[in-house]
Amino acid sequence: MRHSMTALGALALLAASTSLASAEDTIKLGASVQLTGPSANTGRYYRDAYQMMVDKINAAGGVKVGDKSYKLQLDILDNQSDVNLSVRQYVQLVSSDKVNFLLGPFASNFALNDSSVAEKYQVPMVQGGGASTEIYTRGYKYIFGTLPPADDYYASTIDMLQKLDPAPKTVALVAADDSFDVSVAKGTRKLLKEAGMTVAIDQAFRDGAGEFASILSQIKSAGVDAILWSGHETDALNFIRQMKSLNVDPKTFYSFTVGVPTADFRSALGGDANYAFGMTSWLPDESLKDKWYGDASQFAKAYSDKYGYQPDYHAASGAADLETFVYAIEKAGSLDPKAVRDAIAKSDFDSLYAHIKYGENGQIVLPQIVVQIQDGKLVPVYTDKILNKPQYPIPAWGKRG
Repeated sequence: MRHSMTALGALALLAASTSLASAEDTIKLGASVQLTGPSANTGRYYRDAYQMMVDKINAAGGVKVGDKSYKLQLDILDNQSDVNLSVRQYVQLVSSDKVNFLLGPFASNFALNDSSVAEKYQVPMVQGGGASTEIYTRGYKYIFGTLPPADDYYASTIDMLQKLDPAPKTVALVAADDSFDVSVAKGTRKLLKEAGMTVAIDQAFRDGAGEFASILSQIKSAGVDAILWSGHETDALNFIRQMKSLNVDPKTFYSFTVGVPTADFRSALGGDANYAFGMTSWLPDESLKDKWYGDASQFAKAYSDKYGYQPDYHAASGAADLETFVYAIEKAGSLDPKAVRDAIAKSDFDSLYAHIKYGENGQIVLPQIVVQIQDGKLVPVYTDKILNKPQYPIPAWGKRG
């Protein structure tokens, strides 16, 4: 019995020491993400991109800190699309779960609130799900973002419109009332004024409401040339369906901040998705290089092979968040949060998403690529020049094939 107890004690001690050694060789990254609830369809991009990058980095040997190699460990909680729960979960991640660093959620209103936890505890958060200018105008030092400023989302689009014939003169601006879309609307008003275009209709709607009959009636009565719309994907789908059912036809053009680049959007609308313009900060181009996948096209193939659906800019920006942490940790040669934070601020490297270099406010600057759905396919049409011929003006609903 004594020998048996001694053996059990030795095994327990070995297990404890092995567990401790494993913990000491691990860098924990924590995130609260929308895995259920109304935003889960977009939240999955972040969960899946985070996990795929962690697996890829670990398979390549992990993260080098000085002479020591660490493996990444991902701790993801489901915030159920509830911003208050998300805040509580980030507090749990840093105070109870003792993660080293934070990855972000989806959506600006979440990132706006959750980043306050990162700032309070002085734990760096890199997030690719929130673009609202409001996130980056509070003087915070521990929040970094890989989506370009929401104020500038329509800059490329408006630049393109001025080069088309006929160029739109009157615009209906329609935006949701959340942090991201308020930022988009504010910046777009300024851009339209600078372009000499008239905002004939300027309407906000409650995020997630899904009912646009009143706004569409105003747009129809005003006979505007173009519609610039900002909101989340489910509302975008409802807006287009109601445009068709109410026979609302802007004279030349309509565009959306979200939805258009995704396969789900095209699948949900079928032929009614054709002609819609949108924007994206990323396409899976071979010119975008990184040290793990080689280029963005190989990342996109690996992603779709693994998960059964195509990545979009949400997934790519999430992947870049992981790449930022690896770059910064190795540059800092430390896991000290402040040292890593300072290294993030000085980031200057190529990723599968974009060249990563954060501004003084912590946000990346990146132009939007104007895209259009043409015959069921996503076509890039404009950056600072015409890439492919746009189908323009958009034909009326009753005159489509």
